[in-house]
Amino acid sequence: MEFRDLRWAIAASQHRSLRQAAETLRIKQSTLSRCLRNLEHTLGSTLFERTNGGTRPTIQGQEFLDAAQRIVDQTEAMTVRVKNRSRGESGRLTIGVQASFSAGNFRATLLDHRHRFADVDARMVDGSSDHLISDLTSSAIDVAFMAEPAPSWSDRSLLLWSERVVVALPKSHPLTGRDVVHWGELREEALLLTPRGPGPELVKLLVSKLGSFDPCRLLHHDVALDRLLTLVGAEWGVLLTLEGATGAAYEGVTFREVHDAEGPTRLSFRAYWRQANSNPSLRPFLDLLRERYPEFSAEPGTD
Repeated sequence: MEFRDLRWAIAASQHRSLRQAAETLRIKQSTLSRCLRNLEHTLGSTLFERTNGGTRPTIQGQEFLDAAQRIVDQTEAMTVRVKNRSRGESGRLTIGVQASFSAGNFRATLLDHRHRFADVDARMVDGSSDHLISDLTSSAIDVAFMAEPAPSWSDRSLLLWSERVVVALPKSHPLTGRDVVHWGELREEALLLTPRGPGPELVKLLVSKLGSFDPCRLLHHDVALDRLLTLVGAEWGVLLTLEGATGAAYEGVTFREVHDAEGPTRLSFRAYWRQANSNPSLRPFLDLLRERYPEFSAEPGTD
């Protein structure tokens, strides 16, 4: 018995006419008739009553056809799932994130990907650069979005966008009266710091801008961004972050861009992944990134 035999038997029962069923299947009526008789011989049971008025299933034939229909439906659904999986249109994609995405390019990218590939289960993993690089190496995640640079990474990467550096201030802070804040104005501030996300990169940036390895008072807290912003609202200190964090409102918190002599300070973001990654869902995601950010991904030296 072949899968084709099941489909042809189902067609014969639906049309109640071998001639019409054969026309629909684009085969000869004699070929269909011979197939059904061979099927009945194999099963040792009469599946159809053949009369001048057409072809109708017998009682045992209807039981067989009901089971055949389930097999055909399940097989076709499985085929669709396998094809979708191989094209990356379903499955799971694990994404490492270093910064908040309550606003900005990363948020828009995720929404676009979810709209195009609704059957892909995209899961987020938070972490610092070092942790995300480790997760990439061990294949715990498929792709990571991190602020440049990542000197320990020697595999594939793609330059994407840049985000402005902002400082989160308590609403009562004197600097909220300014449109922008300059780096030198942060020298006397108590700066909240976390080893998570882009915190280490922002501290390095602060050191380079202020020209000191001890630029201001650093208050270390090993908590996520939302906890730190709550502390800012409670006037524990100020917090350097990126514009992607400005999409969420926190009571008592105001954001201001941080400028140097040339204007807003920005950090560039890249997507990092392993060339040997075999997850079919990764390739369409990378194609989407290249489509959304062609002015960056087409630059010389990018992958």
